[in-house]
Amino acid sequence: MAASSVRGVSRVLEKLENSVKNGNYYEAHQMYRTLYFRYLAQKKYKETLDMLYNGSLLFLEHDQQISGADLAILLVDVLVKSEEKDYDGWTPKLCKIFSSISPTTPERETFLAQALRWSSNHRSFGHPFLHQCIAQVYWDEKNYFQARHHYIYSKDGQGCAKLLIEFQSTQGFQCEADLFIAQAVFQYLCLSNKITAYQTFTSYTEQHPRIKRSGPPYLLPLLNFIFFLLQAIESRKLPTFVVLCEQYEPSIKRDPCYIGYLDKIGQIFFGLKPPQQKQGGLFGNFFESFLRGLDDSDDEAPPQASTSNQQEMLHTELD
Repeated sequence: MAASSVRGVSRVLEKLENSVKNGNYYEAHQMYRTLYFRYLAQKKYKETLDMLYNGSLLFLEHDQQISGADLAILLVDVLVKSEEKDYDGWTPKLCKIFSSISPTTPERETFLAQALRWSSNHRSFGHPFLHQCIAQVYWDEKNYFQARHHYIYSKDGQGCAKLLIEFQSTQGFQCEADLFIAQAVFQYLCLSNKITAYQTFTSYTEQHPRIKRSGPPYLLPLLNFIFFLLQAIESRKLPTFVVLCEQYEPSIKRDPCYIGYLDKIGQIFFGLKPPQQKQGGLFGNFFESFLRGLDDSDDEAPPQASTSNQQEMLHTELD
């Protein structure tokens, strides 16, 4: 009986495939949807997933974008309803479908949003591996902005660095080599992902043709700031963070977004309290928290130390 059922399913799927190949797209699409509802009602999740995956790719291979994307969206729906957790196994398949859907097809973004939602599983932004694979698809399409966005939610620091180098070299100004990596590092840190932040910074500075250094001193002050910031995060010493931000204040102020990033980084890694009101700005908040925390700090220092003393304290604590 079971063998007969399997043969019956195989014949139906073969008929569907032939319908698509013969150009009977509408008929085939409706048959796929009918089988989807039937299998789903019977909780035949594996059969449903296989059918929708192969059917979606088949339609897309014949440039039937709407039908292919529709089956892809149904596929994600089954992943959710079946409570499928094989993210490593399904991520390459989902990315293959995503890369096959034309960027001009509106349903492509719907498919991506639902796939990321399925992959979340207690993560706020989706599975890092799925973000990594989607970033590569966008990179292949030369959509640097979207590729960069998804790399930030991945754990692929080396891939992100290579993308940023190409992005900066082809679409940025020469004077912006430090800005491209700075924003990425700050955003990783705001997501509490210090490991990928470090990997991205190291790979970028070692491989970028205008930098090519594995450590300070860098010609661009902002790169020195990032290097010392990553070192300071390991120590989690508030005085070090405050002095570091004060010393590199001109570099930090090159982009207004940096203040917000650093305020968040201060809260995550150094115990800064969120500012009640934006009165003194980031640096006012730094020094207010710094002064409040001096009594509990391992390294006490006068709150108004001279510049030379502050620099000495910074280098001492980072060594």
